[in-house]
Amino acid sequence: MLTNYHTHTTFCDGKSTVEEVVLTALEKGFDAIGFSGHGYTAFDYSYCMRDTDGYLAEIRRVKEKYGKEIEIYAGVEEDSSYPLDHSQFDYVLGSSHYFRVGGVYYPVDSSYECMQVAVSVYRGDAIRMAEDYYGAFCTYINTYRPDIIGHFDLLTKFDEQHPFFLPNEEYRALAVKCALEAAKSGAIFEVNTGAISRGYRTTPYPHAEILHALKKEGAKVILCADSHHKDTIDFGFEDAKALLREIGFTSVMHLHRGEFKSEAI
Repeated sequence: MLTNYHTHTTFCDGKSTVEEVVLTALEKGFDAIGFSGHGYTAFDYSYCMRDTDGYLAEIRRVKEKYGKEIEIYAGVEEDSSYPLDHSQFDYVLGSSHYFRVGGVYYPVDSSYECMQVAVSVYRGDAIRMAEDYYGAFCTYINTYRPDIIGHFDLLTKFDEQHPFFLPNEEYRALAVKCALEAAKSGAIFEVNTGAISRGYRTTPYPHAEILHALKKEGAKVILCADSHHKDTIDFGFEDAKALLREIGFTSVMHLHRGEFKSEAI
């Protein structure tokens, strides 16, 4: 099956409309497409949906128009800092885009400069920073139980260009430990190619060391593009599948007829 469940549109910070994405998915031979607009966050309007009702109505409209040709799902990318009513959506992709320190939210992925501000709050202490980030994220995952865990180690987004976390062996051990803690929720870990399509990374989230640990733990994975444009809905999928096979994964998950099911890769 060819699918993607991490898709952004003009309802949030994406560049393409819902219908443009569906038409591209049809052209590419997709079996299913899932939309995951950034859930509303009251503390930051810069990237999130402010018209969730309109978003859901538009997905219903295109589903009625194209639903016989492709499965279409209305999901959401919920930020761990602002849980939503899950009953509105076909699935929930849970992500963490912020640190919260002293009541202030610091974004970790909007730009390297913003990341530098977050780092300065911790006086450059990578371990304490990562402990706070993963600790809060794991608490959210095990409390709110999203269906999919989004870009688990997002805080390493800029590490290939500005090494900070990944060269630190203590950090990598902590990230693996926290990923295994999150895996206890039963949520599916996404293998996310979005930072590759946007030129920040050459490998997907999560880092290969985490993927090796998840494979040993028997965790499930799903391939997602974190697409912000219709042309990237399957970006880097073949390379990501090759990486997963190299690590030892033999299958990935898909949402098919409303249920998550495994398919060989």
